[in-house]
Amino acid sequence: MQIYVSGSMAYDRIMDFPGKFSDHILPDKIHILNVCFTVNGMIEKFGGTAGNIAYSLSLLGEKPLILATIGKDYRSYFDWLEKKNIPVDGIKIIEEEFTAGAYITTDRSDNQITGFNPGAMKHPSGYDFSGVEPDNSICLIGPGNLTDMMEYAKICREKKIRYICDPGQSLTAWDRHDLIDWITGSMLLISNDYELQMIINMTNMDKKGLLKKCGAIISTLGEKGSLISTTDRDITLHACAVSSVVDPTGAGDAYRAGLLKGLAMGKDLETGAKMGTVAAAYAVENYGTQEHVFTYDEFVRRYATSFGAM
Repeated sequence: MQIYVSGSMAYDRIMDFPGKFSDHILPDKIHILNVCFTVNGMIEKFGGTAGNIAYSLSLLGEKPLILATIGKDYRSYFDWLEKKNIPVDGIKIIEEEFTAGAYITTDRSDNQITGFNPGAMKHPSGYDFSGVEPDNSICLIGPGNLTDMMEYAKICREKKIRYICDPGQSLTAWDRHDLIDWITGSMLLISNDYELQMIINMTNMDKKGLLKKCGAIISTLGEKGSLISTTDRDITLHACAVSSVVDPTGAGDAYRAGLLKGLAMGKDLETGAKMGTVAAAYAVENYGTQEHVFTYDEFVRRYATSFGAM
């Protein structure tokens, strides 16, 4: 089955400030704030929702097609994807822009100041679905270019392609009508519990109302696991045990990859969500969103330890 992943491609540039921001910000001068923090250095990581999900899918033996834009500094990211056997055919290069980038500075009290440049993400990728096989395809529409998000949902409905709505960080950019239209007809709406409450507030619909628009809802709950909601029942899944919590960033994207793998294999939603839970555990145990590594056999054994036979 062909898995399509629409979302963002980004570079995460992470810097550590050895002091405390609070020592250099004068409260009585906040109206004319002008500060400079000299950092110890910078590391660059590959990121973005689409890139992160595709990475974990590649560990699970899939070759997802990423639908996104990337900037003129694309070469190192493309080299990485090709090394991981992930096709780049669906990624549109925007030569006049840089790739979307998050510039994250953390002080020694774990306070963060982040600047985000959307760069190439300001442009739609406009993928042509004309040759798609609807019965052999599934599409996750994650946070990225808003035009893409709306247009790809419309195309999926027209072509009867199963699609998953994953609004994430894009929620503040939506209006009520467009958000409801986007969700309507999807097989699944997935978000963390905070985002789900935002969706409820923005749409003026409770969970039962949303379930009249989509097939099911998955709420991820961090260390508490996840919750699957359908019109018939709620299913609570516990989180997969981890050796240590190193960095929860990217766990949600890994969860989505495991879920997509399960659905592509023809598994039911509960089994797919359990696979997502296992994939998320690997991400939590490593610093960075595309740093975890596992074989499919290791994944199956870990699934069996947590949930029994797949």
